[in-house]
Amino acid sequence: MFETAIQKFISTNNFSEFTPKAIFFDMDGVLFDSMKYHARAWTNAMRDIGIHFSEYECYMNEGRTGHSTIDLAFNREYGRDATEDEKQEIYRIKSRYFESYGQSSVMPYARELLQKVKNQGLQIFLVTGSGQVSLLDGLQVHFPSIFKKERMVTAFDVTQCKPHPEPYLQTLKKSGFIRSEVAVVENAPLGVESAKAAGLFVIAVNTGPLDEKVLWDSGADIVLDSMEVLFQKWENFHQQL
Repeated sequence: MFETAIQKFISTNNFSEFTPKAIFFDMDGVLFDSMKYHARAWTNAMRDIGIHFSEYECYMNEGRTGHSTIDLAFNREYGRDATEDEKQEIYRIKSRYFESYGQSSVMPYARELLQKVKNQGLQIFLVTGSGQVSLLDGLQVHFPSIFKKERMVTAFDVTQCKPHPEPYLQTLKKSGFIRSEVAVVENAPLGVESAKAAGLFVIAVNTGPLDEKVLWDSGADIVLDSMEVLFQKWENFHQQL
């Protein structure tokens, strides 16, 4: 599985080799089991202002910044972007709902995988479209000594959100590595599109309700069923490099 995907990636990009020195991790749905709360919060916040926004849409648009998600809904409903005041108010409502659901749990096997990656001497970077402060702050609580501020790109750092390649291109620049030295772990279609648009190798973990075909169609090099499966198969991936 991994060998075929890696050889295809090398051939497609005309690389002489693929030797990852850094792994770029998404956050929601990869490190935290938080997407169910994001989806519920967005659905309820949009309902409060009279816009229908399904949980399925939330999963399909996971990876967008909050403001981009609001613009998406407003353009569909009203044919325009939301004003800055509208964005601030709606995101405030969404955040209030999100925080009311309690603390998101760590995705099973996320800690174990991160520790294994760190022990192998690979650098770890975070690439998320989230601006949810409680989750970002929780990285230091739940993954101590893993994430460093200078190795994070969040909603506060970009002007173009996923599926635009900017988040991954910015992280690539920050890392100092080249494309053949990076692998990405994502769970969202737009995140996969963003990373592939940046020319990176993407392992997708299907931790949500979407059919895995959506992740394949988004361009993922590998699709696995869960973070547990990725943890179990990580040595196999690492040995192919």
